[in-house]
Order: sequence, then structure tokens, then C-alpha cells
Amino acid sequence: MNWTRTPLFGVSAAVLLFLCLTFPSRAADSLTWRRAPDRVDAEIEGWPLPRLLQQISDATGWDVYLQPETELPRPVSVRFKNVPIGEALGKLLGSLNYALAPQTNGPAKLFVFRTALGAATELFRREKPKSGKPIPDELIVSLKPRGGNMDDLARRLGGKIVGREDTLRAYRLKFPDEAAAQAARASLSGNSDVALLDYNYPVLRPPAPDLAGGAGAPALSIKPGAGPDASRLIIGLIDTPVQPLGSPYKEFLLPALSVMGEAPADDQTLRHGSSMLETILRGLEQAPQANRPTPVRILPVDVYGSSDTTTTFEVARGIVAAINHGAAIINLSLAGDGDSQFLHNIITQGFDRGVLFVAAAGNEPTTTPTYPAAYPEVLAVTAGTPQTGQIAPWANYGAFVDVVGPGTSLVDFGGRTFRVTGTSVSTAYVAGFAAGLSVSRGAKPINSVKNLLPYFSLSPTPRP
Repeated sequence: MNWTRTPLFGVSAAVLLFLCLTFPSRAADSLTWRRAPDRVDAEIEGWPLPRLLQQISDATGWDVYLQPETELPRPVSVRFKNVPIGEALGKLLGSLNYALAPQTNGPAKLFVFRTALGAATELFRREKPKSGKPIPDELIVSLKPRGGNMDDLARRLGGKIVGREDTLRAYRLKFPDEAAAQAARASLSGNSDVALLDYNYPVLRPPAPDLAGGAGAPALSIKPGAGPDASRLIIGLIDTPVQPLGSPYKEFLLPALSVMGEAPADDQTLRHGSSMLETILRGLEQAPQANRPTPVRILPVDVYGSSDTTTTFEVARGIVAAINHGAAIINLSLAGDGDSQFLHNIITQGFDRGVLFVAAAGNEPTTTPTYPAAYPEVLAVTAGTPQTGQIAPWANYGAFVDVVGPGTSLVDFGGRTFRVTGTSVSTAYVAGFAAGLSVSRGAKPINSVKNLLPYFSLSPTPRP
């Protein structure tokens, strides 16, 4: 099929059910997409290509993919009214090729490219509003070592324990409603048995990978070493469940843990955790001396189960489980808006023991901190474009960011190849590379590797 300058229309009405939205940038600039009839107005002066694509995604809800290193000869300056969508895209994108593809279970996808559709991998997606709001009817409570009994205390407060980490005397309490939770918070604030009183925050499941065309992922070049268990360097993968994988990936896997119970089996759809495991190994094979058998192993820890969300409480529990099973590096290819003191405390305790924490900065082009990446004990990773390493136009570029890593990975699963894009990918690459670097340099404690990553940009240039 020839995609060159051939936009795919016939988009279903469901895909185009957006209201007339106008996104002004300065007084004279606007891009307006109308629902009925499907027409576009534009009055744009001097927009760079990334800004244009983000505005198109904001106005339409489409996922827009750009071939890396693609630029226009000059910034976009156009004026037109009441133009059909296909013609409007041609006017906006100039000499670039594009294809608009409808999706049955999600937003349409617009691919913008110079050479081939499959090369368009940098994602622009409508920015979701950041709330950082806690779960309104929940609290996290930690008791002092010789404090009271949490089961009795929960009953008196009218709450139910829905999560517990007894080794830390930490509990997730759920109440009938927000008012009851606030009343319990007021009561507990004066309780001498309470060591920590915190809110619990949601953490969304990262998006599923996309199918990719073309050739599959290259063969993995590294092999696991056969040394004693004590010589292993373990990476804790805090994520969705990891599916059974064939060789050579399974040789690097340790028995999985879960803080969410057993997740339903699914051998058909690639899960985020599985894609991150493969990406960690891709980062590992880029490290010095990667041609030698490696003692690095990956410990999957499921903090999502079958749910689309988890919480900062479960993420903290997953970290505790991983460290208790020997993890020296914690990969957190996830991000949320909520600043949890409980989660931060767990990370600080692990960091003090020499554990390296690597976390995703987020896939929205803002400077807003995301957590746990923004904690000072965590190596915050954003995504870079190929070759140049500049921050990808869809990635967070806040001041808390420490490292720029590759933002795209090819993953094979079930006889098909998937393209995974995001700061989740960057995080997994960096975690794998850091593990290999630590092995080659014998870095102890492991978190000293934070200062030993010359392969990656440690001072990302802020996006204008």
C-alpha cells in the first residue's frame, strides 16, 4: 500500500465526534476543528512543527506520530477557513507525507513522516489535566512499633483495611465516603500511636504498546551468567504482570511476585510489564562488557493485577517486596501526579541502603513534576529523540529530570512485533544500562551509578 501523501479517510463518526475547539496561542493565532460539517479554520503565524502537531492532537483527540528528526523548511504560517480535513492537513503539513488511520477502540492515528509510515514513532497526545487529587475515601496509616492494633482502630473509625504491609505496620484504609475519611483523619491526627498519616493517590496503568510494521526486533546479544545466586544483580520491575516469555528472555527472569493477587492469564495481548522487561535487556546489552555472560536478573513485581489503576500504597508495597528479595535497582516505568509521603519514605529507606531507583518523568510535554520521578532519591528519566538525544516533543522536560534515554523500543511477542514509545521505555533502557554499568565497574552502593551514566545526557536542555 502506498501511504505517500495518501490520507486515510472514511473515519467513523465516533472518531470525529469532537466539538468545535479553538486553541489560540497568541492573540492572532488559532486552529479550529469543527464537528459538523467536518471543516478546519486556521490562522497561524510561525508555528514550529512540534507545536502544530500538539495543537492538532489537542483539537481532535487523535494520537499523532512523527518520524524522528523531521523538520519543515520553515515554521508553519497559513490562513484558511472552512477547508475539508484532508485539504487542511495538506496545507498545514506542507511537503511532509501523512496518513490518517481510524481505530475501532480508540482515537484515530495521524502519522507524519518523510520516508515511511513505520518510521513515525514520536507520539503527540492530547494532554490530560493533572489533578494530583488523592482517593477521597481512603487514608494510609502507619503505626509506631509499639502502637495500637490497626484492626481495632479501623473498626472504631468506621473504616475497612483494604491493604496492609504488616512488616512496616502500614495500612490502607477505606471509608464509606470522603466525609468519613476526613473525620477519621482528624481523629488520627492526635493519636500518639500513629507514626504517619497520609493520603493514597491513584497511579494509572501505562498505555498498551502498538503493533509495528516491518522487521522484528533484533536478536538479543547478551546471555545470562551461571554464577551463584549471591553474585546476581537484581532489577525489581514494578509494573503490570509479566507474561511467560520464551528464550532468551526467560533465562533472565526470577519468579514473579505480586502485591495484587494473581492476575488473569493473558497470552494474546502484550502487557506493559512484558515490554519493559525486554526493554531493560536492550539497555543491558548496550552497557560496557555486555558481551560477557551477565549476572543481572529481573524480578517482576505486579502492582496492578487486572485493574487499570494502582495506588501509591501498592507501588510502595511492590518496592518493599522487591528489595526484600534482593533487588539493587528498582525500575518504575510509571508516573502519577500525587506526592505521597508514604511512598517517598519507602524510597528514601531503600536509597539509604544503596538501592538505585529509576522512574519515568511522564509523557506530557510540560514541566510539571511527576512522582515518584521527582523525589530527589530517584533518577528521573525523560525520552530523547534518536541520534541527537534531545528531549522528545511529547515528553516531560521539568527541572526534576536527570537523564534522557531512548524513547522507543521494538518488542517481539506472540509472533508479532510491537513498537513501545514513552518515558517508560527510556526508564527501562536506563535501568538496564545502569545494571550493566554497575557490573562492569563494581559500583557499591549501587546508587552511586547515578553519577556514572556518560552514555545518557545528564543535563537535558529545557525545551523552549
